[in-house]
Amino acid sequence: MKKIIAVLFSFMMIFSLAACGSGQGNMQGDAMEQEIEGTTLVYGSGDYTRINPAMDEHGEINILIFDGLTAHDGENKVVPGLAENWEFDDESNIYTFHMREGVKWHDGKPVTAKDVKFTIEAIMDPENGSENAPNFEDVEEITVIDDVTIAFKLAAPNVAFLDYMTMAVLPSHLLEGEDMQESAFFRSPVGTGPYKLESWDEGQAITLVKNEDYFKGAANIDKVIFKIVPDDNAKTLQMQSGELDLALLTPRDSESFADREGYQVYHMKTSDYRGILFNFWNEYWTKNRDIIPAICYGIDRQAILDAVVLGHGIVAYGPLQRNIYDNGDVEHYDYDPQKAKELLEGAGCEMGEDGFYDRDGEKLGFTISVGAGDQVRLDIAQAAAQQLKEIGLDVNVEVPTVVDWGRQQAYLIGWGSPFDADDHTYKVFGTDKRANYNGYSNELVDRYLTEARRSDDEQVRRQAYDKFQEELAKDPAFAFICYIDADYVANAGISGISTDTVMGHHGVGIFWNIYEWTIDN
Repeated sequence: MKKIIAVLFSFMMIFSLAACGSGQGNMQGDAMEQEIEGTTLVYGSGDYTRINPAMDEHGEINILIFDGLTAHDGENKVVPGLAENWEFDDESNIYTFHMREGVKWHDGKPVTAKDVKFTIEAIMDPENGSENAPNFEDVEEITVIDDVTIAFKLAAPNVAFLDYMTMAVLPSHLLEGEDMQESAFFRSPVGTGPYKLESWDEGQAITLVKNEDYFKGAANIDKVIFKIVPDDNAKTLQMQSGELDLALLTPRDSESFADREGYQVYHMKTSDYRGILFNFWNEYWTKNRDIIPAICYGIDRQAILDAVVLGHGIVAYGPLQRNIYDNGDVEHYDYDPQKAKELLEGAGCEMGEDGFYDRDGEKLGFTISVGAGDQVRLDIAQAAAQQLKEIGLDVNVEVPTVVDWGRQQAYLIGWGSPFDADDHTYKVFGTDKRANYNGYSNELVDRYLTEARRSDDEQVRRQAYDKFQEELAKDPAFAFICYIDADYVANAGISGISTDTVMGHHGVGIFWNIYEWTIDN
């Protein structure tokens, strides 16, 4: 378990990278003081410690630098990427991909099927600790047929496999023999994407220039600068001053730009939910797991959505609400403080003189940890804690310097995927899966998630996902709170942003077609 926790912590430290900076203004750092030629977009971003799509789940910058065999279009459907086409033999469970010829890495070397094999095998290798490994656990054999043809034999059908082949392909000639967690490559990555790394000024900016040889055609915008602005307030100020061209802002900050000349505000739907993760590795929940339904009833989700997110989102009751397999008939845990108290008292809890319930001589309550730098999560956690105090639970909020996944009691978590329903369910709620951060385990949940991924029959999948959501509602891993919109503010001179695309976790996805964008500098 220690290795899993270490990998999870590594991921959370890596992803303080939600949004990045813009503009032609007064930027700090040597890399940004030089005169910029051509068109430039500055994006307000959180900080990166590395760019490693094979090991890490997220990273808005990944899609600018890398490509997968497949890709997602503006409707989040699977389309060709590095592969022009593919076929699946349902008798042998073999996918065969036919790659585009002539695609080159940013260093000029040819991209081959060997690179694909290397990448997926690196993810699958348990020694590398990739949190993406559950996506490929059905792969039994990978065969390089020739330089542009590769076959994957699966142990069982996995209908989400084409979605997972959007995974960024990495160059084997630069990474063979390297440590996939520590290699210097991930500070100077080489990909195939529409942009390539020009410079990385640590803590200041990551500068990308367009790849003139991009196989989909050279991008219109010459340079993209991910300006590191981890503080939400600073990001808003720099958007106001013109230092940024594009940024993901808090709902409150985004509204301040609604009527400003020269700006465009995009309230984009997401599959990105927030909730309280209960850490079942902590013995507190061994004793008190049965009070989790009471906690769920004690949270006024609509009040939090209105007060913190300003209504920019929807109330949450499960992980698939923005997916075709959503089951709206499960228990929603609508706010019911009286029912919450009844459940607590039915579990043998007694109200103490201080206004909090006691159980077996101990005050009932816990601490919600929140990652640093996310004001919206902090506000959600504080609002939920106050509501839970009102039903008699002594709940507090902390922002630890280091997230201790093994010991913390609870965490204000966020997840979500707009793609196949297998994504962010199988590896998040499945027993011992790499992205299962809280040690949740439920045999029925495991069974239904496995059934759903192994069928391409929509009705079979729907029945399995219905049962999964019903069981998850009976035995909650999280107290779901709300889905939040991705509130992007942009320089009005930017054209080409796809406003109808459903964004993913952290609002990731806006750059899916950046090579088509233009900007009026």
